[in-house]
Amino acid sequence: MGHAVANAVLEQVAEWQNRPLDAVYALVFFDALRVKIRDGGAVHIASGVRPDGTKEILGLWIERTEGSKFWLRAMNDPRHRGVADVLIAVADGLRGFPEAINAVFPETQAQTCVVHLIRHSRAFASWKARKEVAAALKPIHRAPNADLARDASEAFATDP
Repeated sequence: MGHAVANAVLEQVAEWQNRPLDAVYALVFFDALRVKIRDGGAVHIASGVRPDGTKEILGLWIERTEGSKFWLRAMNDPRHRGVADVLIAVADGLRGFPEAINAVFPETQAQTCVVHLIRHSRAFASWKARKEVAAALKPIHRAPNADLARDASEAFATDP
């Protein structure tokens, strides 16, 4: 009985992993979830936003390292399942990621996730000031246009 259930689940997982995807995604977010697995590592997740705003998980990969070879393989997976274009790819500054996404999708704009930018910025502040620095950076990253972001950045730089 147990094997029959496991086999049925594995068949459904394989179907899901190989299903066709849409041709275009406006945004694709790439992130990792650290989990305790035998050899250490993470579950890497690609979640896409279609032009109509609906979301879908494009893929899941378990990997110990986040190098360019892994990202190239992860980028090729959606391409082989029908994705022709990704307008913007968002990740957390992963090593080898921009090169991999542009090798597979040359027109894609790669950018660093705002949450990760703020987290990284806090590393330059004292432990006690980190919460205050994160709050002060939010108006820059949440600005609706470049001019307002520049103004907020200048205000941040001149604030004692």
